Amino acid sequence: MLKELRPINMVMLTVAGVVNAFGITLFLTPVKLYDSGISGTSMLIAELTPKWLSLSVFLLLLNIPLFLYGLKKQGRLFTFYSVYTVGVYSLMAWLITDVLPIDVRFASPLAGTDLLLCALFGGMISGVGSGIALRFGGAMDGIEVMAVIFAKKLGITVGTFCMIYNVILYVICGIVIDSWILPLYSIVTYGSALKTVDFIVDGLDRAKGAIIITSMPSELTERLSGEFGSGVTLISAKGGYSNTEKTFIYFVVNRFQVTRLRNIIHEVDPAAYITITDVADVFSANHEST
Repeated sequence: MLKELRPINMVMLTVAGVVNAFGITLFLTPVKLYDSGISGTSMLIAELTPKWLSLSVFLLLLNIPLFLYGLKKQGRLFTFYSVYTVGVYSLMAWLITDVLPIDVRFASPLAGTDLLLCALFGGMISGVGSGIALRFGGAMDGIEVMAVIFAKKLGITVGTFCMIYNVILYVICGIVIDSWILPLYSIVTYGSALKTVDFIVDGLDRAKGAIIITSMPSELTERLSGEFGSGVTLISAKGGYSNTEKTFIYFVVNRFQVTRLRNIIHEVDPAAYITITDVADVFSANHEST
């Protein structure tokens, strides 16, 4: 497995753990807002137990068994990356709260006691950390592994599994602290983090995949290649109703080129059928782009 480890992944997973710790310890824990998943569970339990049982301790105690449980399903490399990332997150959280000269006991050093600012920025920063971890082969939270393993067995999606877990977590938080203000703001944190993870994993500027069904493939491919300077994929097809020969064209552009693409297609073949979908990543033999 050591031969499979990539230095860039290790560096970026270290960054992910550090960034996540900053988001949680500088914005959420000072005002007692809760993260999602095992991280949020650890925050709640740390509040209810003796001081020496800190957030860092529960991050390791709760996450590592879940990652190891998912070892067979996710593979050794993913498990190692994930355990390493959580280890960095736990270590950095301990340094910030107990070692470094930063007072995070009663208020965020950057946002004070403003719950909305803490919820938004805590969610965004922790979302950056989680997104980087996912992007480079690991995970920040063991609940994601459990979702992959059990969601299909329960007949639900991975996202739904995580959402149900977090809703239950926030309800329990509200009951335990006898207040719904902090759990409700924590939902804002969760939404902010989710959106940020999407941006980091899928990219801020997704490409667009165009599927074009046409009876004029030669003219259209020549025009598209000339206008955009990129290749075109052709697949033979047949109309199900008309039984006429058609060509299925697949072409990728960025979002700024969609209108231009549509206009060109309509000029060449007004009868062409077009669908356009988001493309998170585009890979070629020599490089990767997002």
